[in-house]
Amino acid sequence: MAGDILSQNEIDALLSALSTGEMDADELKKEEEEKKVKVYDFKRALRFSKDQIRSLTRMHDNFARVLTTFFSAQLRTYVQISVVSADQIPYEEFIRSIPNRTILNVFEVPPLEGRILMEVNPNIAYAMLDRLLGGRGTSVNKVENLTEIETKIMSNMFERSFDNYREAWSNIVDIDPMLADFEVNPQFLQMVSPNETVVVISLNTTIGETTGMINICIPHVVLEPIIPKLSVHYWMQTSDKKDRAPGEMEQLQKRVKKADVSVVAELGNSSITIEEFLTLDQGDVLELNRRIDDPLTVKVGNIPKFTAQPGKLNKKIAVQILDTIKGGEDDDE
Repeated sequence: MAGDILSQNEIDALLSALSTGEMDADELKKEEEEKKVKVYDFKRALRFSKDQIRSLTRMHDNFARVLTTFFSAQLRTYVQISVVSADQIPYEEFIRSIPNRTILNVFEVPPLEGRILMEVNPNIAYAMLDRLLGGRGTSVNKVENLTEIETKIMSNMFERSFDNYREAWSNIVDIDPMLADFEVNPQFLQMVSPNETVVVISLNTTIGETTGMINICIPHVVLEPIIPKLSVHYWMQTSDKKDRAPGEMEQLQKRVKKADVSVVAELGNSSITIEEFLTLDQGDVLELNRRIDDPLTVKVGNIPKFTAQPGKLNKKIAVQILDTIKGGEDDDE
Protein backbone atom coordinates (compact mmCIF):
# COMPACT_ATOMS: atom_id res chain seq x y z
CA MET A 1 0.00 0.00 0.00
CA ALA A 2 3.10 2.20 0.02
CA GLY A 3 2.38 3.45 -3.48
CA ASP A 4 -1.41 3.97 -2.95
CA ILE A 5 -2.94 7.44 -2.62
CA LEU A 6 -5.03 7.82 0.53
CA SER A 7 -8.40 9.51 0.41
CA GLN A 8 -9.22 12.38 2.76
CA ASN A 9 -11.38 10.07 4.91
CA GLU A 10 -8.48 7.60 5.27
CA ILE A 11 -6.10 10.40 6.23
CA ASP A 12 -8.56 11.68 8.88
CA ALA A 13 -8.96 8.15 10.27
CA LEU A 14 -5.18 7.68 10.46
CA LEU A 15 -4.67 11.00 12.30
CA SER A 16 -7.49 10.12 14.68
CA ALA A 17 -5.93 6.73 15.49
CA LEU A 18 -2.59 8.39 16.23
CA SER A 19 -4.18 11.03 18.49
CA THR A 20 -6.24 8.49 20.48
CA GLY A 21 -3.31 6.13 20.98
CA GLU A 22 -4.70 3.27 18.93
CA MET A 23 -1.56 3.47 16.75
CA ASP A 24 1.94 4.23 17.98
CA ALA A 25 4.06 6.53 15.78
CA ASP A 26 7.28 4.91 17.10
CA GLU A 27 6.05 1.49 16.00
CA LEU A 28 5.31 2.87 12.53
CA LYS A 29 8.85 4.25 12.29
CA LYS A 30 10.31 0.93 13.43
CA GLU A 31 8.22 -0.94 10.88
CA GLU A 32 9.38 1.46 8.14
CA GLU A 33 13.04 0.89 9.07
CA GLU A 34 12.55 -2.87 8.96
CA LYS A 35 11.24 -2.58 5.39
CA LYS A 36 14.53 -1.00 4.28
CA VAL A 37 16.41 -4.27 4.84
CA LYS A 38 17.10 -5.98 1.52
CA VAL A 39 17.85 -9.65 0.91
CA TYR A 40 21.23 -10.14 -0.82
CA ASP A 41 21.53 -13.02 -3.25
CA PHE A 42 25.15 -14.26 -3.29
CA LYS A 43 24.44 -16.18 -6.50
CA ARG A 44 23.77 -12.84 -8.15
CA ALA A 45 26.85 -10.97 -7.01
CA LEU A 46 27.17 -7.42 -8.37
CA ARG A 47 30.76 -7.27 -9.58
CA PHE A 48 30.53 -3.98 -11.48
CA SER A 49 29.86 -0.53 -10.05
CA LYS A 50 27.22 1.80 -11.47
CA ASP A 51 30.03 3.96 -12.82
CA GLN A 52 31.48 1.02 -14.78
CA ILE A 53 28.04 0.04 -16.13
CA ARG A 54 27.52 3.64 -17.30
CA SER A 55 30.87 3.50 -19.13
CA LEU A 56 29.85 0.26 -20.87
CA THR A 57 26.50 1.83 -21.78
CA ARG A 58 28.30 4.83 -23.27
CA MET A 59 30.54 2.55 -25.34
CA HIS A 60 27.56 0.64 -26.69
CA ASP A 61 25.68 3.87 -27.47
CA ASN A 62 28.54 4.58 -29.88
CA PHE A 63 28.36 1.02 -31.20
CA ALA A 64 24.59 1.35 -31.77
CA ARG A 65 25.11 4.52 -33.84
CA VAL A 66 27.81 2.89 -35.97
CA LEU A 67 25.72 -0.28 -36.32
CA THR A 68 22.72 1.77 -37.48
CA THR A 69 24.83 3.30 -40.26
CA PHE A 70 26.31 -0.09 -41.24
CA PHE A 71 22.98 -1.95 -41.50
CA SER A 72 21.30 1.00 -43.25
CA ALA A 73 23.96 0.84 -45.97
CA GLN A 74 23.90 -2.96 -46.23
CA LEU A 75 20.12 -3.41 -46.19
CA ARG A 76 19.13 -0.15 -47.91
CA THR A 77 16.10 0.35 -45.70
CA TYR A 78 15.12 2.16 -42.52
CA VAL A 79 17.21 0.94 -39.58
CA GLN A 80 17.20 2.26 -36.02
CA ILE A 81 19.27 0.76 -33.19
CA SER A 82 19.52 2.12 -29.64
CA VAL A 83 20.59 0.90 -26.20
CA VAL A 84 17.62 0.25 -23.90
CA SER A 85 19.29 -1.40 -20.89
CA ALA A 86 22.56 -2.58 -19.38
CA ASP A 87 22.37 -5.15 -16.56
CA GLN A 88 24.71 -7.51 -14.72
CA ILE A 89 23.14 -10.91 -14.14
CA PRO A 90 24.24 -14.56 -13.83
CA TYR A 91 24.95 -16.24 -17.16
CA GLU A 92 22.31 -18.88 -16.46
CA GLU A 93 19.64 -16.18 -16.04
CA PHE A 94 20.58 -14.63 -19.37
CA ILE A 95 20.32 -17.99 -21.16
CA ARG A 96 16.85 -18.55 -19.68
CA SER A 97 15.70 -15.09 -20.81
CA ILE A 98 16.36 -15.60 -24.54
CA PRO A 99 14.26 -17.74 -26.95
CA ASN A 100 14.86 -21.51 -27.18
CA ARG A 101 15.76 -21.03 -30.84
CA THR A 102 17.61 -17.85 -31.74
CA ILE A 103 20.67 -16.55 -33.61
CA LEU A 104 23.82 -16.76 -31.48
CA ASN A 105 27.11 -15.31 -32.68
CA VAL A 106 30.12 -16.03 -30.46
CA PHE A 107 33.12 -13.71 -30.90
CA GLU A 108 36.66 -13.83 -29.65
CA VAL A 109 38.10 -10.40 -28.86
CA PRO A 110 41.90 -10.73 -28.54
CA PRO A 111 43.94 -9.59 -26.69
CA LEU A 112 41.15 -9.98 -24.08
CA GLU A 113 40.44 -13.44 -22.70
CA GLY A 114 37.07 -15.14 -23.04
CA ARG A 115 34.36 -14.63 -25.65
CA ILE A 116 31.48 -12.21 -26.24
CA LEU A 117 28.03 -13.40 -27.31
CA MET A 118 25.82 -11.47 -29.72
CA GLU A 119 22.25 -12.81 -29.63
CA VAL A 120 19.96 -11.61 -32.43
CA ASN A 121 16.21 -12.14 -32.27
CA PRO A 122 15.14 -14.41 -35.17
CA ASN A 123 12.57 -11.85 -36.37
CA ILE A 124 15.33 -9.29 -36.84
CA ALA A 125 17.76 -11.80 -38.35
CA TYR A 126 15.25 -13.00 -40.97
CA ALA A 127 14.20 -9.44 -41.84
CA MET A 128 17.88 -8.71 -42.56
CA LEU A 129 18.27 -11.93 -44.56
CA ASP A 130 15.16 -11.12 -46.60
CA ARG A 131 16.52 -7.66 -47.47
CA LEU A 132 19.92 -9.10 -48.45
CA LEU A 133 18.20 -11.56 -50.79
CA GLY A 134 16.18 -8.81 -52.47
CA GLY A 135 12.95 -9.01 -50.44
CA ARG A 136 10.97 -6.34 -48.64
CA GLY A 137 12.36 -7.19 -45.22
CA THR A 138 9.53 -9.40 -43.99
CA SER A 139 10.28 -11.83 -41.18
CA VAL A 140 9.52 -15.56 -41.36
CA ASN A 141 10.87 -17.28 -38.26
CA LYS A 142 12.20 -20.70 -39.31
CA VAL A 143 15.38 -20.69 -37.28
CA GLU A 144 15.20 -24.47 -36.73
CA ASN A 145 15.46 -25.10 -40.48
CA LEU A 146 18.30 -22.82 -41.51
CA THR A 147 19.95 -23.94 -44.74
CA GLU A 148 23.72 -23.88 -45.17
CA ILE A 149 23.45 -20.90 -47.52
CA GLU A 150 21.27 -18.93 -45.08
CA THR A 151 23.64 -19.78 -42.23
CA LYS A 152 26.65 -18.59 -44.24
CA ILE A 153 24.95 -15.35 -45.31
CA MET A 154 23.85 -14.56 -41.74
CA SER A 155 27.19 -15.39 -40.12
CA ASN A 156 29.09 -13.29 -42.69
CA MET A 157 26.76 -10.33 -42.17
CA PHE A 158 27.04 -10.38 -38.37
CA GLU A 159 30.78 -10.94 -38.53
CA ARG A 160 31.19 -7.83 -40.69
CA SER A 161 28.85 -5.85 -38.44
CA PHE A 162 30.89 -6.79 -35.38
CA ASP A 163 33.98 -5.29 -36.99
CA ASN A 164 32.46 -1.96 -35.91
CA TYR A 165 32.84 -3.12 -32.30
CA ARG A 166 36.55 -2.34 -32.58
CA GLU A 167 35.75 1.36 -33.01
CA ALA A 168 33.41 1.42 -30.00
CA TRP A 169 36.16 -0.03 -27.77
CA SER A 170 39.00 2.06 -29.19
CA ASN A 171 39.11 4.47 -26.21
CA ILE A 172 39.60 1.58 -23.79
CA VAL A 173 41.53 -1.15 -25.61
CA ASP A 174 42.31 -2.19 -29.17
CA ILE A 175 40.49 -5.45 -29.88
CA ASP A 176 40.30 -7.64 -32.96
CA PRO A 177 36.82 -9.29 -33.04
CA MET A 178 36.66 -12.67 -34.78
CA LEU A 179 33.62 -14.92 -35.21
CA ALA A 180 34.35 -18.16 -33.35
CA ASP A 181 30.99 -19.95 -33.42
CA PHE A 182 27.46 -19.68 -34.84
CA GLU A 183 24.67 -21.46 -32.98
CA VAL A 184 20.86 -21.46 -32.80
CA ASN A 185 20.27 -23.38 -29.55
CA PRO A 186 21.31 -21.62 -26.30
CA GLN A 187 21.40 -24.92 -24.42
CA PHE A 188 24.35 -26.07 -26.54
CA LEU A 189 26.30 -22.92 -25.74
CA GLN A 190 28.28 -22.93 -22.50
CA MET A 191 30.70 -20.01 -22.60
CA VAL A 192 31.13 -19.64 -18.82
CA SER A 193 29.83 -21.28 -15.63
CA PRO A 194 26.10 -20.76 -14.91
CA ASN A 195 26.77 -18.48 -11.90
CA GLU A 196 29.35 -16.32 -13.68
CA THR A 197 28.38 -12.63 -13.74
CA VAL A 198 27.83 -11.24 -17.21
CA VAL A 199 26.92 -7.77 -18.45
CA VAL A 200 24.02 -7.83 -20.91
CA ILE A 201 23.59 -4.82 -23.20
CA SER A 202 20.18 -4.85 -24.90
CA LEU A 203 19.78 -2.99 -28.20
CA ASN A 204 16.29 -2.23 -29.48
CA THR A 205 16.43 -2.79 -33.25
CA THR A 206 14.00 -1.74 -35.98
CA ILE A 207 14.45 -3.01 -39.56
CA GLY A 208 11.73 -1.52 -41.77
CA GLU A 209 8.53 -2.52 -39.97
CA THR A 210 10.12 -5.35 -37.94
CA THR A 211 11.22 -4.76 -34.36
CA GLY A 212 13.26 -6.98 -32.05
CA MET A 213 16.24 -7.11 -29.71
CA ILE A 214 19.95 -7.63 -30.14
CA ASN A 215 21.61 -8.67 -26.86
CA ILE A 216 25.35 -8.47 -26.28
CA CYS A 217 26.52 -10.68 -23.41
CA ILE A 218 29.97 -9.86 -21.98
CA PRO A 219 31.32 -12.21 -19.28
CA HIS A 220 33.23 -10.82 -16.30
CA VAL A 221 36.38 -12.66 -17.40
CA VAL A 222 36.49 -10.52 -20.57
CA LEU A 223 36.16 -7.22 -18.72
CA GLU A 224 38.33 -8.08 -15.71
CA PRO A 225 41.67 -6.80 -17.18
CA ILE A 226 40.14 -3.45 -18.19
CA ILE A 227 37.86 -2.74 -15.20
CA PRO A 228 40.07 0.18 -13.99
CA LYS A 229 39.64 1.79 -17.42
CA LEU A 230 35.84 1.77 -17.15
CA SER A 231 35.74 4.66 -14.66
CA VAL A 232 34.61 8.15 -15.65
CA HIS A 233 37.93 9.49 -14.32
CA TYR A 234 39.85 7.40 -16.86
CA TRP A 235 37.59 8.54 -19.72
CA MET A 236 38.11 12.20 -18.78
CA GLN A 237 41.89 11.70 -18.61
CA THR A 238 42.16 10.01 -22.00
CA SER A 239 39.60 12.12 -23.90
CA ASP A 240 42.10 14.99 -24.29
CA LYS A 241 45.24 12.88 -24.79
CA LYS A 242 44.72 11.31 -28.18
CA ASP A 243 48.03 10.97 -29.99
CA ARG A 244 48.17 12.89 -33.23
CA ALA A 245 49.70 11.26 -36.26
CA PRO A 246 53.10 12.67 -37.30
CA GLY A 247 52.64 15.63 -39.63
CA GLU A 248 48.90 15.88 -38.92
CA MET A 249 49.16 19.50 -37.69
CA GLU A 250 51.25 20.53 -40.71
CA GLN A 251 48.74 18.96 -43.10
CA LEU A 252 45.88 20.68 -41.29
CA GLN A 253 47.62 24.06 -41.49
CA LYS A 254 48.27 23.61 -45.23
CA ARG A 255 44.62 22.81 -45.89
CA VAL A 256 43.44 25.78 -43.83
CA LYS A 257 45.77 28.10 -45.74
CA LYS A 258 44.25 26.92 -49.03
CA ALA A 259 40.67 27.58 -47.88
CA ASP A 260 38.80 30.22 -49.90
CA VAL A 261 37.47 33.26 -48.02
CA SER A 262 35.64 36.31 -49.38
CA VAL A 263 37.35 39.73 -49.14
CA VAL A 264 35.08 42.76 -49.56
CA ALA A 265 36.09 46.46 -49.67
CA GLU A 266 33.04 48.35 -48.45
CA LEU A 267 32.63 51.84 -49.91
CA GLY A 268 29.89 52.66 -47.42
CA ASN A 269 26.22 52.06 -46.75
CA SER A 270 22.98 53.95 -46.74
CA SER A 271 19.51 53.50 -45.22
CA ILE A 272 16.37 54.22 -47.22
CA THR A 273 12.68 53.48 -46.78
CA ILE A 274 10.79 50.80 -48.67
CA GLU A 275 8.87 53.53 -50.49
CA GLU A 276 12.13 55.13 -51.63
CA PHE A 277 13.45 51.73 -52.70
CA LEU A 278 10.35 51.06 -54.82
CA THR A 279 10.74 54.42 -56.62
CA LEU A 280 14.47 54.05 -57.42
CA ASP A 281 15.26 54.64 -61.07
CA GLN A 282 18.26 54.88 -63.35
CA GLY A 283 20.28 58.01 -62.59
CA ASP A 284 19.20 58.32 -58.94
CA VAL A 285 22.01 59.01 -56.45
CA LEU A 286 22.33 57.42 -52.98
CA GLU A 287 24.32 59.28 -50.33
CA LEU A 288 26.66 56.94 -48.42
CA ASN A 289 27.63 57.37 -44.77
CA ARG A 290 31.33 57.83 -45.58
CA ARG A 291 33.23 60.84 -46.92
CA ILE A 292 35.17 60.46 -50.16
CA ASP A 293 38.51 60.91 -48.35
CA ASP A 294 37.67 58.46 -45.51
CA PRO A 295 39.46 55.08 -45.52
CA LEU A 296 37.44 52.07 -46.66
CA THR A 297 36.64 49.05 -44.47
CA VAL A 298 37.89 45.71 -45.79
CA LYS A 299 35.94 42.68 -44.52
CA VAL A 300 37.29 39.12 -44.54
CA GLY A 301 34.46 36.60 -44.28
CA ASN A 302 32.07 39.43 -43.25
CA ILE A 303 34.38 40.40 -40.35
CA PRO A 304 36.01 43.90 -40.51
CA LYS A 305 39.79 43.30 -40.60
CA PHE A 306 41.54 46.20 -42.37
CA THR A 307 41.23 49.84 -43.41
CA ALA A 308 42.28 50.73 -46.97
CA GLN A 309 42.29 53.47 -49.59
CA PRO A 310 40.90 52.99 -53.11
CA GLY A 311 43.02 53.29 -56.25
CA LYS A 312 44.04 51.59 -59.50
CA LEU A 313 46.52 48.85 -60.33
CA ASN A 314 47.22 47.84 -63.92
CA LYS A 315 44.02 49.57 -65.08
CA LYS A 316 41.96 47.68 -62.47
CA ILE A 317 40.20 49.03 -59.40
CA ALA A 318 42.19 48.14 -56.27
CA VAL A 319 42.60 49.01 -52.60
CA GLN A 320 45.75 49.55 -50.58
CA ILE A 321 45.81 48.25 -46.98
CA LEU A 322 46.47 51.03 -44.48
CA ASP A 323 45.97 49.45 -41.07
CA THR A 324 44.57 46.47 -39.16
CA ILE A 325 41.29 46.77 -37.30
CA LYS A 326 41.57 45.52 -33.72
CA GLY A 327 38.69 43.21 -32.87
CA GLY A 328 39.22 41.74 -29.40
CA GLU A 329 39.25 37.94 -29.53
CA ASP A 330 39.23 38.03 -33.33
CA ASP A 331 42.72 39.54 -33.47
CA ASP A 332 44.44 36.17 -33.84
CA GLU A 333 42.11 34.87 -36.57
